[in-house]
Amino acid sequence: MTAHMRTRALAAGDTALDDYTERLFGHLPRADQRRWARVYLQGLLTTPGKKSVRRLAASVTESPTASQSLQQFINASPWDWDPARTELLRWVEERHPVRAWTIGQVCFPKRGEHSVGVHRRFDPAAGRTLNCQFGFGLFLSLDGMSLPVDWRLVLPEAWTADPALRRRARIADGVAHQSPESLVLELVDAITARTTSVRAPVVADISRVGAAAALIGALGRRGHDFLVSVPPTLTVRADGPGHAGDTARGARHETTAGELARRGNTTHPYVAPSAGPAARRTPWIRIHSALVRVPGSGGAGVTATGSASASGVHQTYRLFGEGRPGGQVWLTNMSRRRMDDLLHLARQSARAGATLGSLAEDFGLLDFEGRSFPGWHHHMTLMSAAYAYAHRGLAALPFP
Repeated sequence: MTAHMRTRALAAGDTALDDYTERLFGHLPRADQRRWARVYLQGLLTTPGKKSVRRLAASVTESPTASQSLQQFINASPWDWDPARTELLRWVEERHPVRAWTIGQVCFPKRGEHSVGVHRRFDPAAGRTLNCQFGFGLFLSLDGMSLPVDWRLVLPEAWTADPALRRRARIADGVAHQSPESLVLELVDAITARTTSVRAPVVADISRVGAAAALIGALGRRGHDFLVSVPPTLTVRADGPGHAGDTARGARHETTAGELARRGNTTHPYVAPSAGPAARRTPWIRIHSALVRVPGSGGAGVTATGSASASGVHQTYRLFGEGRPGGQVWLTNMSRRRMDDLLHLARQSARAGATLGSLAEDFGLLDFEGRSFPGWHHHMTLMSAAYAYAHRGLAALPFP
């Protein structure tokens, strides 16, 4: 949906946007805060091109002081974003069945050194080291689309350990440095506490997260079904008889996730139709699968028969992948689910990535110019709300 189309739709639905703003931001104590929340939302929905505060203000109002007031609202006004994100989650849940909670990750390139959390980081998507912010988002995977509802920003220890930097970026006393896997787990814990629906499976690409085994164990101990893309170098132990290359006794041995996904535990790999642009070149893909244990996960898994186990003795997961160099390797505790269902869930990760592209292109994901920690969260909250509102009637395609 283009900015012009959104402008036309919005012109006929101003009352609906008023109601939506009141639903999500009615907790703000002052009327002017709620008014500026509405202005920012309308600006994100209708402003073409870059979504700077100045451009957003100019597209909605002719007031010469609007830009300054909007900047104050986003960067300096001390309002809590958690209630708005909770209402956004529930607003979506009331309208659509949620199929998965999907974790996405995003790199925010920055030129200077003053934006909160900025640091040097290698970005695989760009293929080079960037000066950037780095964060994680939680997306609700619906029938045909994904909607962002929560965010976390990675704060390197250099930022949290320096009192001057903390003051400058207005980082609250309770905010500490956390590893990427801890931030992913915090997102999952937050939505678990907020949701009014049945828990959905957690889908996450943690192939570049260092402590994948620890995160898998933590998700299991919390009772979540999950499907995660893990590093191909992750150490796993083949479990059960019949592994290709094993002795006749079905000996168990340690190997890597990538190696086991390449050969699987059967001479008859699963064949499934390709999805996305690659389907034109390769209409069918071969999926290799195996039951594995993950040393160091220390969490609840499932037994070889698929029944839950929290004892820490049986930690058997299903591992699968396309069996090609560089292909993703997925690990799940839903060992009894059909492979078709697991592949459908795995594709939610790509769908969240496509949503991130849309957010960057049309909703100002990378355009925030403020430098404070609260300002970043304010912008991400309003941007998520604008995206959900723009797509409120579009989640009607069959899952996945």
